[in-house]
Amino acid sequence: MPKKRPEIEIYSHGLYEPWDRKSKELPRLKAITTQIPVEPDVEFGYVLKIKKAKGARLTFTIFHPPFLNDAGETAPPFEGSEVVGSNDWSFFLGDTVWPPYEDKAGAWELVTWLDGKEIARKQFELFIR
Repeated sequence: MPKKRPEIEIYSHGLYEPWDRKSKELPRLKAITTQIPVEPDVEFGYVLKIKKAKGARLTFTIFHPPFLNDAGETAPPFEGSEVVGSNDWSFFLGDTVWPPYEDKAGAWELVTWLDGKEIARKQFELFIR
C-alpha cells in the first residue's frame, strides 16, 4: 500500500499571546501580520497543521538579525527538531524578543522542513516603535 502524502497547512501567522512553553496549548493569535513591534512579551511566528505524518521528523531554523549571544559572539540561527506526534498535529514555530531590544529589529525568517522537504517559510519584519 503506498504511503499517504502528508497534508500541511500554515494555519495562522503573526502576533500571538505570550506562550507558556510548558503547556500543551498553543498560543492564541492576536493579529495576522508580518509586521511585529519589538517590545517586551511580544510573541510571533506561525502555526502549522500537519496530517498523515505521525513519526516524521520536523526540523526548523529561525534566521534572525545579527546580535551577540551571552559569550559576546554573533548568535547563530536557532535550530531544532521535533517528531510529529500524531496524524492530526499542530505545531507552533515562533520566537520572542529580549533585552537589549534594539538589536532584535530587522528581518526574521522562520523555515520548517518535514523529512528534509521544506514545508513552510515566513518572514517577519520586527521594528522599533
